[in-house]
Amino acid sequence: MADFSDIIDQEQMKEHMQHVLRSDKVSHAYIISGENGSGKEFIARIFAKALQCQDKKEKGEYLEACNECPSCIKALSENHPDIITITHEKPASIGVDDIRLKLRDDVVIKPYESRYKIYIIPEGEKMTPAAQNALLKTLEEPPSYIVIIILTSNINAFLPTIISRCIVLPMKVARDDSIRKFLMEECQVVDYKAMLCASFARGNVGKALDLASNERFETLKNETIDLVSKLKNLEIHDIMDRVHGILEPADGDEKSSKKGIDMGQYEDFMDILIFLFRDMLVYKATENDTHLIFTDKVSYISSVTKDISYEEIGHIIKDMEIAKSRISSNVNIDLALELMLLGIKEHL
Repeated sequence: MADFSDIIDQEQMKEHMQHVLRSDKVSHAYIISGENGSGKEFIARIFAKALQCQDKKEKGEYLEACNECPSCIKALSENHPDIITITHEKPASIGVDDIRLKLRDDVVIKPYESRYKIYIIPEGEKMTPAAQNALLKTLEEPPSYIVIIILTSNINAFLPTIISRCIVLPMKVARDDSIRKFLMEECQVVDYKAMLCASFARGNVGKALDLASNERFETLKNETIDLVSKLKNLEIHDIMDRVHGILEPADGDEKSSKKGIDMGQYEDFMDILIFLFRDMLVYKATENDTHLIFTDKVSYISSVTKDISYEEIGHIIKDMEIAKSRISSNVNIDLALELMLLGIKEHL
């Protein structure tokens, strides 16, 4: 039974929604903008449930849905007739027919049993220009009882006329400490792994949850650090063979977009390297593992920092940033990784 108290950070958004609930002044249209996995739909459904609730209650600092009235029970089961999710047949786009049939032609029908008729549009950035123009007709002359909540990972995909008629609520990155606490207390993730997942998620709660439950990420971390620990004794062809093994797509995984390499794995691989050498800098300066991300690798980090200088670690981190920049500019990924790993090998 998720409520406002369960939303991690996002204080400005919660404050706005609380003002709406307390003042009874709801807008006809909202855009919630944020990264994939950041919790946009989670928040939208909490807001929709609270708007439709028949017996809202003060719970701590928030005015929350009661979770007991008939409206709340239906919302919790995602079976509320007046909370409608706009789906689309084509995975890559939301077409004009989707908006016309499921929203524009439907808004003329008053709510079945609630005060509002709420439409949630996930992946709103996929609306074609024609679909946006169809939506615009409703936004220009909305019935008093409708609330449209558009969710998007790319607000720049919308026509300016759409944006100007909506209240835009941007998602903020969640604090690492908040994510770590959530993972430890609500998901029973051990402390070092919760810290690691929070650091890698970069403020995205959904990604942190995915990493915490993803055994492949744990394997990736261990294989990447093991590769670094053995670089000195490997020839370049052995190094690249191991890299290809680490970054190959999982069976049936279609995320790969560059020469048989899973680009999601590649991004995490690069982050692991950057955080590893960042930990080395911290440990070399403090000789303390309190602020390390890879707290389970303290022994290895300690052994490396005895023989490497600040300048050498700095050169390695710079080489990694150059490799990331080259790959994002479509330089051959194998060549960029090969040059980077040879640079790391030279300084270790």
